[in-house]
Amino acid sequence: MIKKHIPNAITCANLFSGCIGIVYAFKGNLEVAAYFVVLSGIFDFFDGFAARLLNVKSNIGKELDSLADMVSFGFLPGVVMFQLLGQSDYSSEYLPYFGFIITVFSALRLAKFNIDTRQTEDFIGLNTPMNTLLIVSLPFIKAGYPDVIGSTALLVALTALLSWLLVSEIRIFSMKFGTKGWQENKLKYIFLTLCVLLVAALRFVAVPFILILYIGLSILHFRRIPR
Repeated sequence: MIKKHIPNAITCANLFSGCIGIVYAFKGNLEVAAYFVVLSGIFDFFDGFAARLLNVKSNIGKELDSLADMVSFGFLPGVVMFQLLGQSDYSSEYLPYFGFIITVFSALRLAKFNIDTRQTEDFIGLNTPMNTLLIVSLPFIKAGYPDVIGSTALLVALTALLSWLLVSEIRIFSMKFGTKGWQENKLKYIFLTLCVLLVAALRFVAVPFILILYIGLSILHFRRIPR
């Protein structure tokens, strides 16, 4: 049956897009790399959606999804951070390699996700696409705030913080919609509305605030719900 291959084909498109993004990131064109991250994110959303819609979930699809995510949302953000550290105000021959700590912890996060039965509906720890979205927004923010994003101390601290968040025990709500109903998805609709308003007002600078909002809403939401 052809339909059983459709979700995996979409996952492969995520992987392919991530590979192209990595090439541009290594060339120093971080803005174009960011666009391919967004494209990978779209494919990543729709592969699971297609699997549920067509009722063709499979173990190989789950494993393929994690492998594709490791490239698009693990290796690629590591390359972007590598480049940013290389351009920072106190760079050295070896400092940029610290950026690949993001890649290492992304791998740990994805491996943990695959075997953690608590993460069937929501996440434990920051998901890799959201983490990557923040990292690839930094070159755009840097255009307006070069002294801030060009700070080595900030980039090192951000790398350490994001790496910790990836494997933390913070419970994060998933943005996947099982239904379209308001009651079941109220938190997601509110979050998406606030995201649109933030992006309209702040453009790329909105991304760090969106991440803070995402984590903050998750903490408030799950504080009312027992594990």
